[in-house]
Amino acid sequence: MADDDCCAPSPPIGPRPTEGPPFAECVLCREPTEYPESHRGVTLCPVCEWQEAQRTACSG
Repeated sequence: MADDDCCAPSPPIGPRPTEGPPFAECVLCREPTEYPESHRGVTLCPVCEWQEAQRTACSG
């Protein structure tokens, strides 16, 4: 492993949806989510869902 490997940016979390129904935007970062636009309630992208779960778990 070269010294430069530890500082390389990580690859994207997952592929972006390119086909299918129009996807809802994340309410926090405005990235596309895995939910269709017709989904009710708060829609979060996978990254924001994970961060929100971390905040909830650490809040007591």
